Amino acid sequence: MSDNPAIKLSEATLQALSPEVRIPTYRRDELKQHTVHIGVGGFHRAHQALYLDDLLAVPGSERWGECGVGVLPADDRMRDALCGQDCLYTLVERSGDGQTARVIGSLVDSLHAPSERETVIERMAAPDTRIVSLTITEGGYFLDEGTGNFLADHPAIQYDVQHPEAPATSLGLIAAALDRRRQRGLPAFTVMSCDNLQGNGDITRRVLLGFTGLGNPALQQWIAENVAFPNSMVDRITPVTTAADRAFVAEHFKVQDAWPVVAEPFRQWVIEDHFCNGRPAWETVGAQMIQDVAPYEIMKMRLLNGSHLAMAYLGALAGFIYVHEILADPLFRSFIAAFMEEVTPVVPFIPGTSVTEYKQTLMERFSNPTINDQVTRICSEGSAKHPKWLLPSIVDLNRKGGRTKLLSLVVAAWIFYLGHGRNERGEPLEILDARAGELTKLAASADLSPVPVLQVRTIFGEQLPANAAFVKAVEKAMRSLAAEGTRSTIQAWMRD
Repeated sequence: MSDNPAIKLSEATLQALSPEVRIPTYRRDELKQHTVHIGVGGFHRAHQALYLDDLLAVPGSERWGECGVGVLPADDRMRDALCGQDCLYTLVERSGDGQTARVIGSLVDSLHAPSERETVIERMAAPDTRIVSLTITEGGYFLDEGTGNFLADHPAIQYDVQHPEAPATSLGLIAAALDRRRQRGLPAFTVMSCDNLQGNGDITRRVLLGFTGLGNPALQQWIAENVAFPNSMVDRITPVTTAADRAFVAEHFKVQDAWPVVAEPFRQWVIEDHFCNGRPAWETVGAQMIQDVAPYEIMKMRLLNGSHLAMAYLGALAGFIYVHEILADPLFRSFIAAFMEEVTPVVPFIPGTSVTEYKQTLMERFSNPTINDQVTRICSEGSAKHPKWLLPSIVDLNRKGGRTKLLSLVVAAWIFYLGHGRNERGEPLEILDARAGELTKLAASADLSPVPVLQVRTIFGEQLPANAAFVKAVEKAMRSLAAEGTRSTIQAWMRD
């Protein structure tokens, strides 16, 4: 490795970077900010921004650039990091075959809504803006997890309704921008969710109409008639960037990057081809433009996301730190394979897609030893993930008379994880969940009974808490985890 110092990433230093670092081949000064993306985290920068970067490298493609927006107070860190290097950043792809690096140039501006609210609204209201896309996590949609209803009484929503010109939420910002376009006689932009929600476009439409209906029915009607909300399915494992990742990029690729992003080689993007103001030709660079995304969403959520939860809580209790370590353990690997088999009867048929091959690919992806995806990340926000990724499989399998034993074990592991607070080595568990205070108290107060947590209807709905067999199965698994430990419980549950 050369002793040359790392070069600070910027537009001016691109040509000085190592030849092994791929750089944009297009002129960034020609890009138009046709997309405003809310929620510029690692996933977006490793996924949608990458697809656009690929497309911009195609000769003759439309000069379609992005403006990124952060809506949380802490998002000023990402804004400052990106703006300090001309909104360029390094994407590192890691696999067992090696590591590659490229600089992504499709992002041309980065804004921070809490401190630049008017600029953000005007950017979305500008005639050049044709799509506003979102990766704001499940919580950003203000949904009751159990019923799917819009939380109209949430304090953040009520604040935005009362302060329509100074909104704080993503919904409020989008509504304000659309209202300006309506009043100015401009066409609507497409609102495209890229979050892990089944029917994410339909959900976005429902909550935005619900929001605008609280204070601006004329805007609500205009949105209903003019705005497109395509559903989409996104997939790429993207762990949180660490100090070690920054150091690696500087040492190995000689790039001084304030916030690089690391991802696996695999990526997938399935998009409903329903737009009201044009779109990039994503199909040119591997995206699937189709008419019905739902089967792809369900397959991914039930097999990939569901398996993530299956390995996460049991793996955390057993003391694992990284996902690939869980899959390297023969017992856990067999368990995840068996979990996928249990879920398979409620995975939809997709013409031209082999579910068997999809499951094999997932096992290979989970086993990637170079990603260092942390179990803590997978465990985070379980209260939002379970109603979307795990519980629907249980409901559907119960309806079909299918087996749900391993799925019930995962629910038990989550509740035990919340209530116990330590792994089997006695080490404290870091519980990252917006509802952690409420749920940990309920789980810890119940003396190995799941009932207090299962009765949280905003997570579990009405059907499952009323299902005596399900409640009994979860309690039995919790008591086994406490008495026998994680490994013995897994072995016993797989034998039956």
